[in-house]
Amino acid sequence: MSALWLMFVLGLRHALDPDHVAVIDNIVFRTVDAQPRMAAWTGTFFALGHSLSVAIVAIGVSLAADAVAVPTWTRAVVDVAVIGLLVIVGTLNLRALLGDDDYTPVGWRTGLVPRRLRRSNHPIAVVAIGAIFGLVFDTATQAAAWGAAATAKGGTLAAVAIAATFAAGMLLADTIDSQVVARLLRAKTRRAGTIRRYRRAVGWVVVTLSFGTAGYALAEMAGLDAVVSDAGFTAIGVGTAAAIVCLLATGRWRARLAARA
Repeated sequence: MSALWLMFVLGLRHALDPDHVAVIDNIVFRTVDAQPRMAAWTGTFFALGHSLSVAIVAIGVSLAADAVAVPTWTRAVVDVAVIGLLVIVGTLNLRALLGDDDYTPVGWRTGLVPRRLRRSNHPIAVVAIGAIFGLVFDTATQAAAWGAAATAKGGTLAAVAIAATFAAGMLLADTIDSQVVARLLRAKTRRAGTIRRYRRAVGWVVVTLSFGTAGYALAEMAGLDAVVSDAGFTAIGVGTAAAIVCLLATGRWRARLAARA
């Protein structure tokens, strides 16, 4: 049960990945007027596709555990690559925030999605985008490691349980993300200034998460005493989600006051 709880927390944390926030929010912004119901569930569709990829990799590794051995050096390569990608995401979003008032979140994985699929508003297209994100090497490598570890403890059934619990956490957080953004955009008191401020606030959250996570990983690699417990990571994730909800509530409250005035 402790392992399953940890995987649920990891799912919550993974859903706050800067690339997730960027792609989900951008799809919601694009579809909220034409397809308001679908827009609110964008995070759910995305997380379903992403979870499907994670499950396929984890269960596949579990079934092939006896025949395939993952080299130990792959962990270091993946860690370095993830740090580099986080720095890229943080830099792209910081540049966009400083250079353009009409900011939209920026993520590096979006460029891996075919343009036609990226512009589609169909729920299946959003599921497909999530699946593509889940097959990128950093997420796929993590899923493979989880599948191998679970298999060593409890066989393929354990790998299925691990994947399902991780998916539950990611589904919850990504769904909340799209629901919050869709409600803001559909509010009767919607104002362009309120939406713009909210998007920029989310952008600064993305920048902070990107550089903060990269800095922590670098400190660990350098052997510095920078250990954060699982409870600490959970608090960071919950605090970030709460901050985004507070931004939404503050924006709507200010908009209502302006409308009454």
